[in-house]
Amino acid sequence: MSGQGEAPLVAVIATGGTIASRRGADGASTPSLSGEDLLALVPQISARLKPVDLMAKDSSSLTLADMQRISDAVGVELNDPAVAGVVILHGTDAMEESSLLVHLQHVISKPVVFTGAQFTADHRHADGPANLAQAIETALDRKNAERGVLLSFGGRCLPAWGLYKRSADAADAFRSARPVAHDSGLNFAAPVTAMRVDIVAIHPGCDATHIDASLQAGAGGIVLAALGSGNANPGIAAAVKRCAERGVPVVVSSRVPEGLLVASYGGGGGGHDLVAAGAIHSSTLRPGQARILLAALLAGKTPAEKIISAFKDSPLS
Repeated sequence: MSGQGEAPLVAVIATGGTIASRRGADGASTPSLSGEDLLALVPQISARLKPVDLMAKDSSSLTLADMQRISDAVGVELNDPAVAGVVILHGTDAMEESSLLVHLQHVISKPVVFTGAQFTADHRHADGPANLAQAIETALDRKNAERGVLLSFGGRCLPAWGLYKRSADAADAFRSARPVAHDSGLNFAAPVTAMRVDIVAIHPGCDATHIDASLQAGAGGIVLAALGSGNANPGIAAAVKRCAERGVPVVVSSRVPEGLLVASYGGGGGGHDLVAAGAIHSSTLRPGQARILLAALLAGKTPAEKIISAFKDSPLS
């Protein structure tokens, strides 16, 4: 326990990513800095820092099992009474997925903040130290626990729900599709390690080849990165019906990054028709986060009607 008058303790969980990367002799950037190395780069801050070296991976290579490890590690720190807040250093490619999983699986009793970097630690415009310093300050504000899991990045503080990466090369890289409070009354504690949920990209004129391949590969659920507000074509609607007949849920999201998704179009393969064929419409979550929510729901053996309601959102109060 912290002694009286001691600065608060913030756990900093290092998982790799660009923030921990340097460019090697071959020109490739790989995670090579430990949590302690990264904390040494942070300007003077009014907190004690506890580095936790969990893994050193590019987030593009993370599996659901890796994300579960991250979520479990956050749980350990949340249960440590000496820890005032938790910061997770993470790659930007899958930041939205891991942060949502943590948000779903835990009662956030103290601030939990993800951050990372767009530029490597040895880049002339390295943004990692500033992002980390801001994330620690965010984790020190006890009121932030009420907001669920947060992302502190590029000068912004965003909620995990609805998060997406908007830019591959800008320091201000993230936005939220539609900030919402999500309270489904469901228990998301079941681990997602063994789940398989695939994302299938929809494009004009596409057929059901990849949906059928996912079924054959044993996917427990499928997310469609559909067009517009969640539209496809009659062939995809027929494939959705086949999935429904096999008890494999299909969630319809969109490749469009912003805006509320409404299942209103017909024509044989529009969003309205996909729902009629048995699909679940995701009103806010884009494909990456929809996959995480669906995996969590399936891991918890959630009834079909509750899976549908879990993808509906209500505005923040």
